[in-house]
Amino acid sequence: LKEIKFQYCRSGGKGGQNVNKVETAVHATHEPTGVHFFVTQERSQLFNREIATKLVISKLKSMEAEAAAAEEAEMRSSQIGSGGRSEKSRSYNFKENRVTDHRLNQNFSLAVVLEGNLQEPVRLMALQEEKLKLEALQRSFQKIPA
Repeated sequence: LKEIKFQYCRSGGKGGQNVNKVETAVHATHEPTGVHFFVTQERSQLFNREIATKLVISKLKSMEAEAAAAEEAEMRSSQIGSGGRSEKSRSYNFKENRVTDHRLNQNFSLAVVLEGNLQEPVRLMALQEEKLKLEALQRSFQKIPA
C-alpha cells in the first residue's frame, strides 16, 4: 500500500457542479510494477481511492499467481519433456554389447544391465539430478537483490 502513488483530478462528465469543482477522480499507480488504474465511479474521492486500491491489489495478486503458475508449468514440462520418440533414455545395442544412456551420455555393458546391476547408472543419474538442482538454486540466489 505504501508503494501506491495517488493522483487526484476532476472527473468530468455527468454530475453537474460537483464534477467540475471537486477532484473526485483517482489515478492509482503501483510504482515498482507500473500497474495503474483511473477510477471515476463514485462521487467521493475516498470511495474512488478505495476502489482503485482494491483494483491495484487484485491485479498484483493475479500477476503473482500467473508467475507462480508459469514457473510450475515450466518445472513440470522440464520434468516430463515432450514425450516424443527422440527423448528416449536408453538404447540397447546387442551387436556391440552395450547400453547407451542418453541422459548421461555414457555407455554401459549390456550383460551387466540385463542382469539387473543398475547401481552405477542410478548413482550417476542421482549425481546429475543433484547437480541440476544446485545450479537452479544458485540461479535463484543470483536473482535475489542483496
